[in-house]
Amino acid sequence: MRLAHISIAGRGETDRFLAAVAARLEMAGVRLAGTVQSNTARADRTRCDMDLRVLPDGPVYRISEDRGAAARGCMLDHGALEQTVAEVARRLDGADLLIVNKFGKAESEGRGLVPVISDALARGLPVLVGVNGLNLPLYLDFAGGLSDALPATEETVAAWCLQGLEELAG
Repeated sequence: MRLAHISIAGRGETDRFLAAVAARLEMAGVRLAGTVQSNTARADRTRCDMDLRVLPDGPVYRISEDRGAAARGCMLDHGALEQTVAEVARRLDGADLLIVNKFGKAESEGRGLVPVISDALARGLPVLVGVNGLNLPLYLDFAGGLSDALPATEETVAAWCLQGLEELAG
């Protein structure tokens, strides 16, 4: 089983990093499943719009709800997240690797992309997960000590992914 996580401080940094790693792996011919997130700032809002692109080629789902300029707290659109999960699960067949943009609150509660992560690991696929500092303890508990903490260098993370594919090929 190959499971690893990346955690980079700073708003949106893990998202940008995983998108770059995904692009690098796609250029190397790796068949990806999973999600990468992009965040779009809005001048009239304190919170950004959050979009998930289903790997490798879309669709893109807006997973944030616009609850107004004064909104506080979680703005996750759970319906859009579940659509994303269904699309990612459908694409596991034929994939070499799963990238999960974030182990967030839904995942810490056993929902979100957790079933897809479990399915990918059961299939022997390497899984790379983004996790923020707030959810890192919950992720580590979920992973049960089986997740490699990777440094935030594209070369190292891509090498970890490619090594997992070599091990699968036997």
